[in-house]
Amino acid sequence: MLANELIQRFEQFAPLTLKWDRDPSGLQIGDPNQAIHKVLVTLDVRPEVVNEAIEIGADMIFAHHPVMFRPANNLDYQDPQKAMYAKIAAHHIVVYAAHTNLDSTDGGMNDWLAAALKLQNVTGLVAGYHADAVKLTAIVPTDQVEAVQEYLTKQAGAKLDRYAFNSGEQFTVDILQDAVAGAVTGVNQFVPTNQWDYQLQPLVSDGHQYYMGRIGELAEPMTVQAFAEQCKTAFNVDGLRLVSQTPDALIKRVAVLGGDGGKFYPTALKKGAQVYVTGDVYYHTAHDMLAAGLSVVDPGHHIESICKPHLTALFKQWQVENDWSLEVVASKLNTDPFTFI
Repeated sequence: MLANELIQRFEQFAPLTLKWDRDPSGLQIGDPNQAIHKVLVTLDVRPEVVNEAIEIGADMIFAHHPVMFRPANNLDYQDPQKAMYAKIAAHHIVVYAAHTNLDSTDGGMNDWLAAALKLQNVTGLVAGYHADAVKLTAIVPTDQVEAVQEYLTKQAGAKLDRYAFNSGEQFTVDILQDAVAGAVTGVNQFVPTNQWDYQLQPLVSDGHQYYMGRIGELAEPMTVQAFAEQCKTAFNVDGLRLVSQTPDALIKRVAVLGGDGGKFYPTALKKGAQVYVTGDVYYHTAHDMLAAGLSVVDPGHHIESICKPHLTALFKQWQVENDWSLEVVASKLNTDPFTFI
């Protein structure tokens, strides 16, 4: 299979339209039309991860954090980062990164983090991209109606609100505007373009709001201190930073945002969070959080490694559904640069 087949399927799940400004998510290195046989799933692309990919024979690395956050102004191989780029290219490894689009999509990074904390009644935290909805009216050959229905509900199912068949060869679906191109491309794979047609009609009232981060409730109240200890277990970390003036206070409403989310703490407060879980909290921001009466648990940026088993399972599911000839492997390396002593 081609790398682009995995990329296109993933971007149906987490479209690049969801990524935040200046985030270089997407293809990072290599040719998307290259044939691939084994993909290594990782949080970070570091020299040791590249070596791991080479050792296991992976020809694609799928990462959460982009390998190239900033443009390279030269390719001086004395720089370890640039030497790593050269090694990736020399071994013909395709590198793709899904960063803030994976953070924002439904069923993505922040839903995985919320589930790890066992939050209930979960909703979005920081509003991001809003996707408009359209009504797609399709006319297809009668003998292809069921096949088209199955494709749209399975492959683009996360973006479909509902569907209803009319008489004959015509049916309608309410679908997000961003999903139309992928849906049409998919249908074209088994229905020739000259044998079907479709029309789009804007839906003013429908659409979907995406969010960065999640907020929800614990099953039972617990103290801030006990919740912090629970975070250590949930995210398998040896230590964390607790910002709180009231560690013995009972809390129930919790917000979580993977990565560096300190600047969004006013939104967490506005939505009633008693504790905010996020990484990379800055010193002065922590003082502001204390002054505002918010307790904060900082378990580090590396908790986003939770993406490795989840993405691996997702890719294996798509492998079965699409009959891909592809092996999917989660990186076994811990790329957390910090050690608690």
